[in-house]
Amino acid sequence: MSSDPAVPVEAVEDLLLEVVRGLGLDATVEVTDDGETVTGTVHGEELGLFIGRHGQTIDAVQHLAQRIAGPRAGAGRRVAIDAEGYRERREAMLHRQADHAADDALRYGRAVAMDAMNASERRLVHEYLRDHDEVQTYSEGDEPDRHLVVAPVEQ
Repeated sequence: MSSDPAVPVEAVEDLLLEVVRGLGLDATVEVTDDGETVTGTVHGEELGLFIGRHGQTIDAVQHLAQRIAGPRAGAGRRVAIDAEGYRERREAMLHRQADHAADDALRYGRAVAMDAMNASERRLVHEYLRDHDEVQTYSEGDEPDRHLVVAPVEQ
């Protein structure tokens, strides 16, 4: 493992530049390292191809970046990939969906299954609803159809 802190940044930058070039996008790449997370961000217009349907492409690029740069970054450090605020918008949308699922679970007194989502999104929703005293969450199903269930807490 390299002790040079620039190595994971360069690895993520090289990967993102190659993907942007391969997709024929008019975009720039910025990579930062705050000591805990190496974050690669793609800036440009019309980045839908980079993000992909339901974020599948950006998630795949993030997985590749983690596999390539993660071992070079050191234990416990994350690699995150974003494109023009997609991750923040996606998180806000998941929070809204979680709120609706919790409301429905309480209103109808039954478990509500959310749409299938990847492990990091399921974890985000679990954490978001963790402090909601009236509902509990759990995951069901097998990948790629694994989903989160929001259910009323049994009294």
